[in-house]
Amino acid sequence: MDIRIPRLGEGAESGSIVNILVKEGDRVQKDQTILELENEKAVAPIPSTHAGVVTKIYVKPGDKVSVGHAVIAISEEGGAASSAPAPAAPAPTVAAQPVYTPPAAPVTPASAPASNQDYTYVSKSGLPPAASPTLRRIAQDLGIDLNHVRGTEAGGRIGMADLKNYIQSLQSRAVSGGGQSAGSVSSSAPKAVSSEKIDFSKWGSITRKPSSSLRQKIGQKMTESWTTIPHVTQFEDADITALMELRKKFVAAYEKKGVKLTVTHFVMKAVVAALKKYPIVNSSLEEDTQDIIFKNYIHLGVAVDTEQGLIVPVVRDADKKSMLEIAKDLETLAEKTRARKIAIDDLKGGSFTISNLGSLGVPHFTPIVNKPEVAILGVGRGAWKPVVIKSKTKTGKDKIEPRLLMPLALSYDHRVIDGADGARFIREIVQNLENFKLEDVKLS
Repeated sequence: MDIRIPRLGEGAESGSIVNILVKEGDRVQKDQTILELENEKAVAPIPSTHAGVVTKIYVKPGDKVSVGHAVIAISEEGGAASSAPAPAAPAPTVAAQPVYTPPAAPVTPASAPASNQDYTYVSKSGLPPAASPTLRRIAQDLGIDLNHVRGTEAGGRIGMADLKNYIQSLQSRAVSGGGQSAGSVSSSAPKAVSSEKIDFSKWGSITRKPSSSLRQKIGQKMTESWTTIPHVTQFEDADITALMELRKKFVAAYEKKGVKLTVTHFVMKAVVAALKKYPIVNSSLEEDTQDIIFKNYIHLGVAVDTEQGLIVPVVRDADKKSMLEIAKDLETLAEKTRARKIAIDDLKGGSFTISNLGSLGVPHFTPIVNKPEVAILGVGRGAWKPVVIKSKTKTGKDKIEPRLLMPLALSYDHRVIDGADGARFIREIVQNLENFKLEDVKLS
């Protein structure tokens, strides 16, 4: 019996093997963790769906697998394994997503393969047919239902050749007047554009390093956000001179509670108050209906710097928590994130994101909206600058004082947020930081 990769959650179709926790000959129990899979910026445990003895391991650390991929075989009676199909070859790791352009002209009926005619995949496990994430995306872009594509690779896995054969079969039917069957290529489907492959070794020595699944996932998410969201970024400087004095007064008390009080915690509180006043920034756009979804909760995503890249865990119900509770939650999530022990659910459901690069010495940057959110706040490194302080009396003179200014950058989805609303929102954050309430930082 084969143990296969289960569906890992909404939108989670693939991952890379990090650790294999069993070996051939081991007896495993039902629901026992057999391997760890890197997916969606987290490491997820994969349990065995049955008890038995491991008779074969199909994968190794570093292999890329998708939903339905066989990873181990077990014998429920401890004897020989059932006649399980050979493991599917792991999809090659590439730095850029491969694309496929369908043939420009239909093939003749005689050359079209007949193996796909009227084929429908029947799942005994309830899982979809095995295929790589890249192939699934191509099929989705072309409007093809993979349940009608016969997989000829090991274990019935669908390969690129199978998809090409299926498209040829559909074109053959169209030429012969048979029409299009379920899952045919949609005429409105976007056409993929292939990029030129460059041989960089022609100009000197190179070192090739496979892109990790996490890095590819970050790239895919950022590309999707940047290409589908019309971004606007507005900038402001917040005078945090008084805020830093306030932090200095309470930092020791917070350390006694086991947490380090940072500027990020003040920013989170200031953002929560601004989101309450401007709920449009705490919304999402449902693209198929064009409805705006207003969220009656405030879950703040905070970007955490890790060796694998920026990962964004979510502090839930930040509007219902004290500064101390926010600080504790964020510290716990950050530790789990850096150790790659963060749960997938802890990375989902955010309604607004904060990215603070000030600790890395970065003053200004333009963050990319974390889709399906509609806005993100970038926080830069504070710097002492001369500021003109206006006199409060008509006869008094203006004066110049050194003040600690922290740069802020608000990027937002212009389909949802107008420029005026964006300006009001970032000004509200500035006002909240410059006039931070003592009761918001006090320990009860």
